[in-house]
Amino acid sequence: MKFLAALLAIVSVQGADLVVAAASDLAPFTSAIQKGFGNVRFTLGSSGSLAQQIENGAPFDVYLSANDMYVKQLAGSGQIEASTVVIYAYGKIALWSKTAPVRSLEDLKKPEVKHVAIANPEHAPYGVAAKAALVKSGLWGAIQSKIVYGENVRQAMQFAESGNADAVITSWTLLMGRGILIPTNLYPPIRQAGGVVKSSANQTAARAFLKFLTGPAGRKILEGGGLFPP
Repeated sequence: MKFLAALLAIVSVQGADLVVAAASDLAPFTSAIQKGFGNVRFTLGSSGSLAQQIENGAPFDVYLSANDMYVKQLAGSGQIEASTVVIYAYGKIALWSKTAPVRSLEDLKKPEVKHVAIANPEHAPYGVAAKAALVKSGLWGAIQSKIVYGENVRQAMQFAESGNADAVITSWTLLMGRGILIPTNLYPPIRQAGGVVKSSANQTAARAFLKFLTGPAGRKILEGGGLFPP
């Protein structure tokens, strides 16, 4: 009987089709995570927008935020299982331009840099970090009129790739190999946290997913794509 129960539990976890609400900086990881864990569908967006969807009853199983604040708030209001809350990685921001001679934040003041894209700090943790770095560098006042806001880090990146912005400050996960890391002393730590949504019907599989993500295989995926261990 014990063997049968264990077998049924394994089948249940592997057969569950999990829906994971994930911060947009995790977009480059979705295929590797799906390959490593199994049946996972991702809904990507800004952390704040996804948190609001969970508050409104969206049928997610797991929430992966780019800011632990949102996860803690949802745990406090009873919408995330508090016992499952975990910091799964730290993020970093970087600077990139497709065409302009941008090698540092100071270069954003150059006249040829007319638009600078960042994620909206109203609901995107990487946007908060980008604004903080510009403020601490003493540049916010000089370039604020150049700022264009993306709904999330991926949209901000698209602005720069399409030429609708001359430069972008976004997550390192979207810029590995072509961006310039911004010193971490210029912005608050980006603590990326996750948890199981309390209303999920796939509690066992959801917990197994978080265990995978924070275990050796998941950490290897995350660190290989530009996130850093907690």
